[in-house]
Amino acid sequence: MPVIRKALVLSLLGTLPAIGSSPATQLPLDPAKNSGQSVTAAYEGWVKNEDGTYSLLVGYFNRNLEETLEIPVGPNNHIEPGGPDRGQPTHFLPRRQWGVFTIKVPADFAGKKLTWTLVANNQTTQVPMGLNPLWEVEPLRDAAQGNTPPVVRFDPQGKPFQGPPRGIAASLETTVSEPIDLTVWGKDDGVVNAYSRERDGPPLHLTWSKYRGPGEVSFDKAEPEIDESDGKATTTATFSEAGSYILRLQANDVSGDGGGGAQCCWTNVHVQVTVVDR
Repeated sequence: MPVIRKALVLSLLGTLPAIGSSPATQLPLDPAKNSGQSVTAAYEGWVKNEDGTYSLLVGYFNRNLEETLEIPVGPNNHIEPGGPDRGQPTHFLPRRQWGVFTIKVPADFAGKKLTWTLVANNQTTQVPMGLNPLWEVEPLRDAAQGNTPPVVRFDPQGKPFQGPPRGIAASLETTVSEPIDLTVWGKDDGVVNAYSRERDGPPLHLTWSKYRGPGEVSFDKAEPEIDESDGKATTTATFSEAGSYILRLQANDVSGDGGGGAQCCWTNVHVQVTVVDR
């Protein structure tokens, strides 16, 4: 399938082609380093919504092996036109992060584009995002395998979340330095992707991380154990400063990060946490 093949090739490079503006810009095949490298937006592709609008699925590639960067929305982290804030992350984990947010664009977006500009370690990268037919993706069902992303709920009988993030899935409140419980129920369809790599453990894997916020966030278990009888997984998060935070929960099935380059099947949800002083 041409769409998937192209995504796979570019995924091997870690991201879509980017425009770098620094003489120190790292080339795609340069050896990886622990720090000092750039962060590049990664445009996964687009999906047409039932109401005729479109959603752009976006991730990023932090080329550093160890360095995590904070890049606030502004001159060094903006999406235009319509920005600078289009819901992008400000906390950048090392290496490739797949489909961490979506941008909804109108039905008449054809022929237009958005550009995400990132400046990290004095290196500027820009990636355009549009509706090129070659970049249409199917994040909710793998056409070849029939695989679908895991389902995540914040209550056993609550609303299901599956696939790319769309808005805030849950809202919580806590105080500085006071651990807050993060409990979810996850379930996977159990379809095994023939292209996936074998791995130990349950078919579903959950990972919590910071997405936005002014202070540090520490998790008791960023990758909590999952009760195989009901899919329940619990951990806690503690915040160092007051403010508004967004956490990201990623659920992967056996297809792994980025679905092995097929743009399916993983789930990302965003949780908003308001943290106040004691």
